[in-house]
Amino acid sequence: MYKFLTLILILIVSPILGGIYGILHDQITYSISPEYYSKFKFIQFGLENWGLGENIGTLANPEIKLENPRFGASIVGTLATWWVGMIIGIILGLIGLIHKNGKMMFKTTMKSFILTTIIALLTGIIGLGYGKLFLTENRPNWNLPENLIDYDSFIMVGSMHNFSYLGGLIGLIAGIIYSVRQKRKTPYNKV
Repeated sequence: MYKFLTLILILIVSPILGGIYGILHDQITYSISPEYYSKFKFIQFGLENWGLGENIGTLANPEIKLENPRFGASIVGTLATWWVGMIIGIILGLIGLIHKNGKMMFKTTMKSFILTTIIALLTGIIGLGYGKLFLTENRPNWNLPENLIDYDSFIMVGSMHNFSYLGGLIGLIAGIIYSVRQKRKTPYNKV
């Protein structure tokens, strides 16, 4: 019974943590390339329809100007990652059922989630570097906005975003391994 309640708690906490990660991640990437948001992400998430700003570009080349673009980046970050947090929480929570009790399950699963998050962030930073070192010199075949001014920053941030999702997958695998290893380390007679 306690493990079931712990699983429910993990499923509540995980999308919140995923959303917080997205907010922080997108504040960093907004600092690097505001155009990535005004000419791509704000459009992709339809923020001009939320009454937060307006299209100052054209229909063919939109550019969304928000009254508070940092708030817009936070919305984008939340919407882009809460569901990833939920998926990670479901998987790690179900794996966590192998632990002896709800307390151990919660503690180990949250450590696994933090490990997953750290790996996603570090992989994203690698993606930023990869974008800077390789993609800015050999521009990828991406559908870039025609009205883009700072191509390099836009490409670097796009690379960081892509790598971060890959990092989430790699981190999830590491989190699963961590949880299983913690189970193997815990003797059956310990609480």
